[in-house]
Amino acid sequence: MQRKNMWKEYTEDQQKELEELSVRYKECLDIGKTERECVKLGKKMADTWGYQNLEECISKGITLKAGDKVYADCMGKAFVMFQLGKKPLEEGMNILGAHIDSPRIDVKQNPLYEDSDMAYLDTHYYGGIKKYQWVTIPLAIHGTIAKKDGTVRDIIIGEKEDDPVLVISDLLIHLSQQQIEKKAGVVVEGEGLDILVATKPLTGDAELEKEEKELVKAAVVQFLKENLDMEEEDFLSAELEIVPAGKARDCGLDRSMVIGYGQDDRVCAFTSLFAMLETDNPERTSCCILVDKEEIGSVGATGMHSRFFEDYVAELMALTEDGNPLKVRRALRNSYMLSSDVSAAFDPLYADAFEKKNTAYFGRGLVFNKFTGSRGKNNSNDANAEYIAKVRQVLDNNEVGFQTAEMGRVDLGGGGTIAYIMANYGMEVIDSGVAVLSMHAPYEVTSKADIYEAYRGYKAFLKDIK
Repeated sequence: MQRKNMWKEYTEDQQKELEELSVRYKECLDIGKTERECVKLGKKMADTWGYQNLEECISKGITLKAGDKVYADCMGKAFVMFQLGKKPLEEGMNILGAHIDSPRIDVKQNPLYEDSDMAYLDTHYYGGIKKYQWVTIPLAIHGTIAKKDGTVRDIIIGEKEDDPVLVISDLLIHLSQQQIEKKAGVVVEGEGLDILVATKPLTGDAELEKEEKELVKAAVVQFLKENLDMEEEDFLSAELEIVPAGKARDCGLDRSMVIGYGQDDRVCAFTSLFAMLETDNPERTSCCILVDKEEIGSVGATGMHSRFFEDYVAELMALTEDGNPLKVRRALRNSYMLSSDVSAAFDPLYADAFEKKNTAYFGRGLVFNKFTGSRGKNNSNDANAEYIAKVRQVLDNNEVGFQTAEMGRVDLGGGGTIAYIMANYGMEVIDSGVAVLSMHAPYEVTSKADIYEAYRGYKAFLKDIK
């Protein structure tokens, strides 16, 4: 039952297509380091490929027909695309779903302070991270500042070659005897993940220097005002995310891998996006969902537990059918979905964490997880055998490389996806995705072959599953 290594199978033309896809993928990783940036990128690409804004279609009373393509975004943090198929919408959709949020460090609402002539931003980490991995690496700040007057400004600091970067300091080895005796989870604690932003005091204003005790902080406040048109109070209504600085790059002497930030789950999100854009005139309506908040439980208005997707389907139905709510429910119930999220790649350096017969390996293609959850399959969607058979047939007919896996040893841990949430509609869902090394680390690693097979598999699913 061992799956074949896809690198051994590729023709010269496929190798070329694989490398071209990798370049596109790395460019998207560099542009989309936050959920807002991913949605902006998705909308820009959708516009280029002839998609219409669903809101505009509703306001203009446009009647949609087979082949029409529309998109909608939820608060700039989640994104949905539809291409109407030849069959009625009530017969169901072929859905690719992935999440575009990634583990990171968020700036608090009252963050700026000075200590010992050093200015810091106080933070709160987002999602599951090993906190010690985030110290002493170059960091960038990406985010949005909303002011009381209604103006909204996006900022990025730390990505251009001549930009400054930020950093979280660590204790030097010479003084760390007590620190390194701690458990890994508390070697660096959450309140210790503060960002060092400045050490130079404000000068040139004698009156202010005389009145202000915290001159380094005052210099930062001045920088914010002059460069970002931002007052310190504007932190209250800002969403600022701290992410690793720098671009995604080829990894390995053979350039067979990609290393970069946020590949969980943007490796699935961008390949799903590419597949959706390149699907044309499908039999069944095609859909791609790129959603927020998965890393913290899919909660909130832009997470999968929200009703925005259901609402968009109802609005789409109203432009194509008679708007009967029973047909909306039927459309959801009759749908097929790949819940596209990453899987743990087998790592020989940590072999004891895996069960080798049922784990994902680099180079062996798109990964399917019949169930996720933890231990006794808690909080998982357990896909039906009949549906898995359908998916297998489609992939084999299209010569797509795929493998099956579980998330490590049974009692060791586990993970969740959006699959069980979508299964609540009664649709058939299975988890699929790409194997990742060092998942949730600031820099994650994927195989180019697996990225390519995911892209090919998603295209085959949208076209042929029925």
